[in-house]
Amino acid sequence: MTETIKEQTLGQLGGKGSVLARQRRDHAELDRLMDHYALAGGDERERVLKEIVQLVFSHAFAEETVLWPVVRRGVADGTELTFRVEEEHQEINDLIAEVERLSPGDPVREEKIERAFSLIRQDIRDEEDLLLPRLQEAMNAARLRRLGALWEAARLTAPTHPHPVIPRRPPGNAVLGVPLSGYDRSRDLLGGPIGQGVRKLLRWAAGLLLAAFTAARRLRERS
Repeated sequence: MTETIKEQTLGQLGGKGSVLARQRRDHAELDRLMDHYALAGGDERERVLKEIVQLVFSHAFAEETVLWPVVRRGVADGTELTFRVEEEHQEINDLIAEVERLSPGDPVREEKIERAFSLIRQDIRDEEDLLLPRLQEAMNAARLRRLGALWEAARLTAPTHPHPVIPRRPPGNAVLGVPLSGYDRSRDLLGGPIGQGVRKLLRWAAGLLLAAFTAARRLRERS
């Protein structure tokens, strides 16, 4: 079996545009930010946490929308491997949603942050040591670079905060994620929520899109 991608050169990973190299860069940045959070204080600590949350959710969305479907189709035991990672993602999602409802300095909030960080580190190890090496065995460098471009496009249009309404797998995550991404990125730009009315409207629109898509798919299955 191929060695962990953590120890490989860029050339071995397929070049800097390879999805493996892009994944590893994000993982390294998350490790750096989590270490920084532990040493920071006050406003700086909250700023770093915000960066971590934004990166975690855009990264996971790109994985779940672009990368994991390819793993399930092309890698032996791909369904089992991605299911394990998706469970970790869901637990991180739930913890961060709880963190965002609590006030800075709350001991319960800090406990949830530490639990989320522990899960993020475990998720990184599972991906770099188990899942991504299997993908590397199944794809040549050119395909890994093409997949990297698709992954980056999804990452740049991804939600940056937890949303219980978004499922873990396509097509539902893509259908719901795009409108909620607009809300999240406006919220990030303005430094806080942009209004419950806007949020409810976006969730309503996302739900409508998902319902329409589900109905269309069922009609196709029956025909």
